[in-house]
Amino acid sequence: MTVQAGVSEAFHGEHLVQFYKDDAELIATVGPYLVEAVRADEVAVVIATEAHRRAFQRELDADQTDLVRAPANGRLVFLDAVETLATIGAGRAIDHEAFHDVIGGLMHDLSQSGRPVRVYGEMVALLWDAGDIAGAIELETLWNDLGRELPFALYCSYPAASMEDPDRADGRHIICELHSSVVSRPLEFAADYPAQLHAPGRARRDVVALFEEAGRDTTIANAALIVTELATNAVRHAATPFSVAVRLHGSVARIAVSDQRGLRSTPGAPLTATRPHGLALIDAIATSWGVEQIHGGKTVWAEFPA
Repeated sequence: MTVQAGVSEAFHGEHLVQFYKDDAELIATVGPYLVEAVRADEVAVVIATEAHRRAFQRELDADQTDLVRAPANGRLVFLDAVETLATIGAGRAIDHEAFHDVIGGLMHDLSQSGRPVRVYGEMVALLWDAGDIAGAIELETLWNDLGRELPFALYCSYPAASMEDPDRADGRHIICELHSSVVSRPLEFAADYPAQLHAPGRARRDVVALFEEAGRDTTIANAALIVTELATNAVRHAATPFSVAVRLHGSVARIAVSDQRGLRSTPGAPLTATRPHGLALIDAIATSWGVEQIHGGKTVWAEFPA
């Protein structure tokens, strides 16, 4: 299982899962997934609650995607998650035959068009929220079995709050293992700091807090070192206020520090990793780093695994 930063492009055989904090986060990721499907003349199937179906429809409308013919020719299919789940076993054991008749039959019919098919579904989340952990696992497994018969992309979602119960840790682990990727929205942070000796320490604490919140404990030390070195350089060598921008996107972190002093060398020339700059350590940690001339100063950035 991997971490995937975005889902606008999904490929056959992928089974994605997202643990979302609120509806705004969910809509911000599912919306592009559906918009891209319609734009690419694919088939999109949405099995969701009424509130979410309406929100996704608004996203499609806002994109001004041509939806006039999509529902009519089977390229956009909306199903109610509660009603669909009731047909395959809500409140009781999942009926495998009913799943293959209802869901399998639909997927077989849609595949006849020859267009790629991508599905978004919330039935598993309804089972999980109702305390039927075994049912959610069983339904995820049935989707995987169907995926071995037919080519399609599947995107599931669960409210993050419902996944945090420590008593459900074993079930949560199984759910993750049943998916090929976990969808993760980028986490971003930006702040300005004064040209004072205590400022690099403040910046380090802020960045460490972000990595702790994101659960990236194993890379906190690298993040702390990089932001400290870059911020200290800004204070000591540029002697100007500086800003820090951090972006956690999938398995990559980027830390950039901008100050108000331009490059001494020719714009575009490489910056040497010399010890006075403290950049030798960053060069050893980062997968890539660089310096850019910006209006009114420069930005030094580093990217590393997170």
